[in-house]
Amino acid sequence: MSKLCVQYGCGLSAPDKWENFDTSPTLRIQKTPLLGSLVKSRLNAVFPDNVKYGDIVKGLPVSNNSCDAVYCSHVLEHLSLQDFRVALANTYKILKPGGTFRCVVPDLEVIAKRYVAAIDQKKENASIDFCGNSSLMGVFERPKGFKGMLTSYFGNAHHLWMWDHHSLTAELKKAGFKNIRKATFNDSKLEEFKLVEDSSRFNDAVALECEK
Repeated sequence: MSKLCVQYGCGLSAPDKWENFDTSPTLRIQKTPLLGSLVKSRLNAVFPDNVKYGDIVKGLPVSNNSCDAVYCSHVLEHLSLQDFRVALANTYKILKPGGTFRCVVPDLEVIAKRYVAAIDQKKENASIDFCGNSSLMGVFERPKGFKGMLTSYFGNAHHLWMWDHHSLTAELKKAGFKNIRKATFNDSKLEEFKLVEDSSRFNDAVALECEK
């Protein structure tokens, strides 16, 4: 029997053996009958046809206790703390007992240490680099005009909450997950994860694997 594997926040990475979901407004436009076909060539990204629109915070159209594997990479840091906790709860619900969840997020500890090192070296742009580039929690310019505000509201490019190994582990425990461990690229016992993982996403990142 084939395994049910779900990836949310998939972007353009959508392997066939996975159920792939994303919340991009571009995807929603692309999936709109007639409109999608008319503007597809003008969109900033074209999603594979097998990507479905789905929001882990609102709940994916996936039955509870049905998934063998769930994966997300560089997604959870784009959620507020409250929404992050809802996302973990919803992830837990759709997993089978014994099912595996793997998640990857930028490592706040690595970014913070780099910032402190830059201060020690008396680099003038240390704070600018930390806020605007490394952590992506700063805003270089307030969006102007209707298009700018629309892009800012729906684009979800900025990070809303950052995590390190200890804090992310604690949140997973609170959500009910067990057997939580640090993960590295393609080290899962489930071969299906090799289809969704990208080695570059593990750079300067916290990657954890756990079970329901």
